[in-house]
Amino acid sequence: MAGFFTLDADSVLRDRAFMLLLTGRITATLATQIQSVVVGWQLYAMTRDPLTLGWVGLAQFLPMALLVLPAGDAADRLPRRLILTASWLVQAIAGVLFLVLTLSGTESPVGFFAVLVLFGMARAFAGPGMQSLLPQVVGERRLPKAIAWNSSAFQVAVIGGPALGGGVYLAGPAFAYGLCAALFASAALAIASIRRRLPVRADTSRASAFARFTAGIVYVRTRPIILGAISLDLFAVLLGGATALLPVYAHEILHVGPAGLGLLRSAVAIGAFSMGIYLGRNALERRAGAIMFAAVAVFGVATIVFGVSTSFVLSFAALMVMGAADMISVFVRSSLIQLATPDSMRGRVNAVNMLFIGASNELGEFESGVTAALFGTVGAVVFGGVGTLAVVGIWMALFPALRRVDRLNDVATSAPADRR
Repeated sequence: MAGFFTLDADSVLRDRAFMLLLTGRITATLATQIQSVVVGWQLYAMTRDPLTLGWVGLAQFLPMALLVLPAGDAADRLPRRLILTASWLVQAIAGVLFLVLTLSGTESPVGFFAVLVLFGMARAFAGPGMQSLLPQVVGERRLPKAIAWNSSAFQVAVIGGPALGGGVYLAGPAFAYGLCAALFASAALAIASIRRRLPVRADTSRASAFARFTAGIVYVRTRPIILGAISLDLFAVLLGGATALLPVYAHEILHVGPAGLGLLRSAVAIGAFSMGIYLGRNALERRAGAIMFAAVAVFGVATIVFGVSTSFVLSFAALMVMGAADMISVFVRSSLIQLATPDSMRGRVNAVNMLFIGASNELGEFESGVTAALFGTVGAVVFGGVGTLAVVGIWMALFPALRRVDRLNDVATSAPADRR
């Protein structure tokens, strides 16, 4: 067992700058997860309408969708460390505003939706800033291992956040929002404490703002493997977004209360974290594309099982399988993007990736809320799982190059020269 945790001399975990980045990522993600549980539970208790949970996702997604491409361009033109620090400070302010609304005793969700819009705007800049800062901190040679540890650390926070959020909610939503604000501020401080000199590219391009903003889209569109991987995740998670309806399951189907809701949300992350540790120790050597498609298919099947389950234990297990399968997709997609993209384009390409991720998460929450209102909660989840399986079959036919990807490192060798 001791050998499992032994660090070699060149391990990224011995790098202070990387550890500060990792600390910031864990802390901010923990705050996001706690806040997600508290906002969802508070607004659903306020309205008793599942469509409200859909509006929660849409309120975050729309500002992110509008700003993420300019944010990606900013990450390729301005200091990424500064962008990330400022983004998390704004999210801390959002936590304070949630606290003020709660203490005011308002029974209207309108103010909460307005703060969620501000939160979505900040997330638009945090995503490209974080993902494009990582290669600058660790360098190209250590990047694959850094991706694995970064993904695993993210899942640690996702595991602890919802469970902690459910428990913290028992002390009152005001306390929870104050804690979130403090965590976001701590994350910003961690990034600001990175003292390593990082490269800042001088902008020599005469391209218009529109051309710069859309350069990431052009880059992804002309590379079928990256486009296939990103869009597969988009539509699979968009249709299989069962987690958006977890407050309804906790309230009305499984009858487990806010603490149980936190555990259910953590189940997805437990599965993902376990798979992340496995991938960190046992990299995908061969057939990466085929394994990714198989994982998304398993995700769809597990979604259907969760949808029809009335047992807390079975539901928890199905969510764990969903998390493990999704982690494989995340690992392959992240590796493809980072290894096949030059540093001068990483901000914009990661912005496109975040736009797809945001659509699959926040817009998926809206889709789940709408279908639940139309077909019922169970029907909506089962429909999403079946749709995910259909997407796998269609994408295998549309993107044969992705299906045939063998070794991930082969993609890096075919990446174009670093140019703006």
